[in-house]
Order: sequence, then structure tokens, then C-alpha cells
Amino acid sequence: MSMATGTAKDFYKVLGVDKKADAAEIKKAYRKLALKYHPDHNKDDDAAHKFKEVQEAYDILKDEQKRAAYDRYGSAAFENGGRGPAGGAGGAGFGSAFSDIFEDMFGDFMHGGAGGQSRTGPSKGSDLQYAMEMTLEDAFKGKDATIKI
Repeated sequence: MSMATGTAKDFYKVLGVDKKADAAEIKKAYRKLALKYHPDHNKDDDAAHKFKEVQEAYDILKDEQKRAAYDRYGSAAFENGGRGPAGGAGGAGFGSAFSDIFEDMFGDFMHGGAGGQSRTGPSKGSDLQYAMEMTLEDAFKGKDATIKI
């Protein structure tokens, strides 16, 4: 059963891929559907629901352990608070799915590349790190901060 709607879903059908699809095919199908149904781009009444279904399917099928549990037990593997009959972790999360989209879309830019070009080796300043805490609201509004080095 899907946690979102309470009905059984075929995650492969949701993404439009074959059960034998490899990770690259699953990711490609997910990206295409996520962009198609993202509520910021699609104002249809059911777009947000379809977007969540696509995310849930991708969250399960991209993870080898979750996919194996799904292939073996179906959606029942993710019932009972994510423990299911296999006792494994489950459930649809948004964090990893969003990070995959942003990494695919902006990865080259964030890692010093440009226009789809990828660089090998460490990028300039990659050995420097600074941990900063801020609220989601501050991050959204683009909070300015001064860092002493």
C-alpha cells in the first residue's frame, strides 16, 4: 500500500520503466516526470499528487535495498511505519530526491564546471569548509553573512 493514498501502486508503472530498468533509466524517467509534474511548472489540479507519486516511486527504486524489498514484497515492504514484513526501512522522503534533482541541474555550476563540462581533480578552494546554521526562511530569503577566515 502506498503511504500517501492507501492503495497499492506499481512504482515501475508510475515512472514508466520496465522492472529490468537500470539506475540510469530510472533516474532519467524520474527527472522527466518530476519536471513535468512539479507544482511550480504544472498548475493542473492533480499535478502535485502525481509529483508526490513520482517522488515516492523514485525514492524506492533508486535505492538498491529498498528496490530489492519492493521487488520481493511489493508495497507491503513499506507498511507498518516503514518496517513492513522485511523489517527494513522504507517510506518516501523528499530530501534525497530533491538533492538528486539539484545535483543534476546545478552540479557542474556548484563544482566549478560550466556548460556541462566536468573537471577532474579538486576545484579551487575545495579544501575550505565552513559550517553555518540558518533557518530555512533565511536560506530562502538569501541571508547575508560575514565569515572571518
